[in-house]
Amino acid sequence: MTILVTGATGNIGRKVVDELLARGITDIRALTVDPARAALPAGVAVVRGYVRKPDTLRAAFDGVERMYLAPAPDTVDEVVALARAAGVRHIVDLSGEPDSWWGTVSNAVEASGLVWTHLWPGDFMENTRIWAHQIRETGTVREPDPDAGSTPIAMDDIAAVAAAALTGDDHIGRAYSLTGPEKLTRAQLLAQLASALGREIEFVRATREETIRALTTAMGDTAAWYVDNVLTGLDGITLPVNRVAEEILGRPAMTFAEWAARYASGIFGPDSGQRD
Repeated sequence: MTILVTGATGNIGRKVVDELLARGITDIRALTVDPARAALPAGVAVVRGYVRKPDTLRAAFDGVERMYLAPAPDTVDEVVALARAAGVRHIVDLSGEPDSWWGTVSNAVEASGLVWTHLWPGDFMENTRIWAHQIRETGTVREPDPDAGSTPIAMDDIAAVAAAALTGDDHIGRAYSLTGPEKLTRAQLLAQLASALGREIEFVRATREETIRALTTAMGDTAAWYVDNVLTGLDGITLPVNRVAEEILGRPAMTFAEWAARYASGIFGPDSGQRD
């Protein structure tokens, strides 16, 4: 059984490859735009291609039975049509609820007639990376509401759920809303990062304009959209805590404190500026 992982050098796709290997899967095909720089483990078949350029994908689908589909709403219809024509049977997609922007992906996968599993994560723990420049340069984080909260999940756990869905039939036809194990305010997230880094970091309540300026280095032109559409009304759009990942994986989902202990120094530390 050949499993294709698209976006195999991306944030989640790379972890999906590792999780499949950990499950003893040896027939893995990894799709990446630059095979020469992919640095994937020995034994993984690396092929060139990009889900946002469907004309690069025909060879990648040859002999594939199951695939992890990284989200590409603009080209998903073409991608799933190629997958179906090539004989792919089961797609595990990273997407969102049907009425959301990312729902374009799950809707197209269902319309293809292939069997499917949808992964609908809420906030990623890794989204705190947008604070990295501020933390390194000023020792502060500027946002409007320290008490706004979300239920972030680690990409490690999303990838592990994807691997579980790719290696069996128990998850076919299921749409999984995925959260972390707890709801945390913005101030609590920052406090746990500070603890992991062993330093003080101040949360500064800021205006909309101040927040946009503080985030522009990390987010560019999307900073204003993020402030207006995510930070404003965060409690209203966040998923309630659930145990879906824990139940699928048979182990506790990673807490933010555990994630920070593992990754914070590499993302927010003084020598990590190149990782923004």
